[in-house]
Amino acid sequence: MQSTALKPLSAILAKTGTLMAVAVFSLAVQAQPTGIDPEAQRLLKASMDFLAGQKQFSADTRNTLEIVLKSGQKIEFNHTARQSVQRPNKLRAERTGDLVNQVFVYDGKSLTLYNPRDKAYAQVAAPETLEGMLDFARTQLDIVAPAGDLIYKNAYEILMDGVTDGFVVGKAVIEGVRCDQLAFRAPQVDLQIWVQEGAQPLPRRFVITTRDLPNAPQFAVTVTRWNLKPTFNAQTFSFTPPAGAKRVEFLPR
Repeated sequence: MQSTALKPLSAILAKTGTLMAVAVFSLAVQAQPTGIDPEAQRLLKASMDFLAGQKQFSADTRNTLEIVLKSGQKIEFNHTARQSVQRPNKLRAERTGDLVNQVFVYDGKSLTLYNPRDKAYAQVAAPETLEGMLDFARTQLDIVAPAGDLIYKNAYEILMDGVTDGFVVGKAVIEGVRCDQLAFRAPQVDLQIWVQEGAQPLPRRFVITTRDLPNAPQFAVTVTRWNLKPTFNAQTFSFTPPAGAKRVEFLPR
């Protein structure tokens, strides 16, 4: 007589998840065209052009980063962030989570990175435009601003660089908002992006899969709130060191 012992819940969930994944994967394979679908391009460009046309905005995001252990097991880390942008040369980003607690401030002349837990900050002169500052931070300081690619005025060209395939997956709902889900593929990276329907085609979520690393870890950003008419004040894009904060230097790349 066979044992009637209950299977572990993890095994049941794993089997159920596998069956669901196979079913969804089969449908996706049937729907995926070759090359780049012009409709996917049109939707992405409309979204990036709309965001580039906003003189100022703020966005609250929920972010997930996967780390792959030597064993191949994936570990997930999470943080939340708020980005405040005023074109052509103001940015503030605050991140709080498992691995990071930082304030990133750009006032058009200098870039400051502050770690509240350590009460330490670094500050350096920066280029006079958002795009110039983002390039400088990445190439000279090895710092990437949260969702930085979406801030560029030429974000569409950046996201489509090297893309060989792209298509519209279908409709989806993100944070209660109906969206078009788009999928693109470049030689080393896969990108999914969900674009809000209607007159304000804002990006609501994007997922980057790094295929040139073992087990293809992912980085995901979900926008929980957009504000296209935020109220900023003199302190939003300035940094005054708190009492007891120590100044340090950025590490050379």
